[in-house]
Amino acid sequence: MKWSSTTIVVALIVVLIALYGGYRLIRHFNKAPTQQVTIQQKTVKPSTSISPEATANEMTVNLAEENKSGESGTATLKEANGKTTVTLNLIGFPKGVSQPAHIHVGVCPGVGAVKYPLTSVLDGKSITVLNVTVDQLRTSLPLAINVHKSALEISNYTSCGGLFSSLVPSETSTESPTATPAVQPTTVPQSRSLY
Repeated sequence: MKWSSTTIVVALIVVLIALYGGYRLIRHFNKAPTQQVTIQQKTVKPSTSISPEATANEMTVNLAEENKSGESGTATLKEANGKTTVTLNLIGFPKGVSQPAHIHVGVCPGVGAVKYPLTSVLDGKSITVLNVTVDQLRTSLPLAINVHKSALEISNYTSCGGLFSSLVPSETSTESPTATPAVQPTTVPQSRSLY
């Protein structure tokens, strides 16, 4: 029996298609079952602004040095009877100089308008009682505490710290918010192939 060249070409094409289909079929059935692996991703939120001791009604904000002033410290916000007491304690301050301080709208270092004026810092200390709760402050975010060099140099910032910058409280959470790292589980499919 003599085969024509057309018949041979068609036969080769059929054989190649069959081989490729068989290869795909074998590969499909030899795949290992897909496993679900849970990886714990840590999202570390900035810890430079809020102390780990922060609670729903009290928190400590770290005030970082700005503009090479050498001035830094803390601001403690403590709520009692519907009012919040803001206490500033700074180191590296200029002695005998009254330094304006405010809670501004925005984030450090580029804060915006003054939201709440604070008692000016003198020799590293300031205490102000605000007619606002900590929760009311939280609803006004973003906010930052900013200390200025002096009344004459009001545009020169010496220290700044963001309120609630590392707190992301959940409305359904029953725990107090903290500045500890959040762990977010992520499911990643993992498969093995013999090829």
